[in-house]
Amino acid sequence: MITVEGLSHWYGDRRAVEGLSFTIQQNECVGLLGLNGAGKSTTMKVLAGLLVPTGGTVTIDGADLVNAGAEFRARIGYLPEDPPLYKEMTVREFVSYCGQLKGMKARDVEARLDGVLALAQLTARQHQVIGELSHGYRKRCGIAQAIIHKPSVVILDEPISGLDPKQIFEMRQVIRDLAKDATVIISSHILSEISETCDRLIVLNGGRIVAAGTEAELAARAGGASRVTLVVRGSDAAITAALAKAGAVGADRREEAGGLTRVHVTLPTVSNGDSRENLVRALVEGGIGLRRMIEDEGELEQIFLGLTKESAQ
Repeated sequence: MITVEGLSHWYGDRRAVEGLSFTIQQNECVGLLGLNGAGKSTTMKVLAGLLVPTGGTVTIDGADLVNAGAEFRARIGYLPEDPPLYKEMTVREFVSYCGQLKGMKARDVEARLDGVLALAQLTARQHQVIGELSHGYRKRCGIAQAIIHKPSVVILDEPISGLDPKQIFEMRQVIRDLAKDATVIISSHILSEISETCDRLIVLNGGRIVAAGTEAELAARAGGASRVTLVVRGSDAAITAALAKAGAVGADRREEAGGLTRVHVTLPTVSNGDSRENLVRALVEGGIGLRRMIEDEGELEQIFLGLTKESAQ
């Protein structure tokens, strides 16, 4: 679907990205991860056709993006970090206007509008003036304008930044729904924000790719054991046996209301698969009731910091 080879972009004498090469398959959801200034936004602007690369190539379905015409570029939907909104318009008016700006006929916009508003979870707010909306709903307006023309590639720059926990949860669902019909690329500087949404992650640091893969693959490369907290129902002996079967180590057990047990678990690094899936399988086979599995706070960020530290050495 998307092939990037040796991509570089310079702003004058300042390098933003250099030597990026990666591929993204159709209907895959891929996250670009990196600290501020890592080159995420520049990469996304190039993929959206807004910047011409200094070097390298970008092809989508075999067509070179730089030499592609306006009709081909219309297959791309783009949301910058700060959505370009006309705040005096209602949500419905704005999204409809954006569709016509992108070359759609009015009747085609109208036929698609209700579905797009529903996908972006904006139906209940469609007649509200954008200037009166919360930050989270403005982000959704930005997504709606990016997909009104039914693009095959959707590029979202920091779509979750500044959202509260409830809005983040809702935005994750919006992004998952987008990936059913399009290839989705999103960026973030926080691994935990996108690890639950993306099929694969590409880590940027200093304008270069330092790692790529699933969350489990990145954790294995970072060389750290994963830590989770479990809330389970079962006897101490059965819990101990299940943890041992998964190669995990449990500590700090404590009883909770309703006969539940909370236990902190350190998982082993595995070369194939996901150690968390192995743990869940062992619990189920051991007759243990699993109520909750929580990634220990800061664990994902430590993986990311380990990868960026490794690249700097």
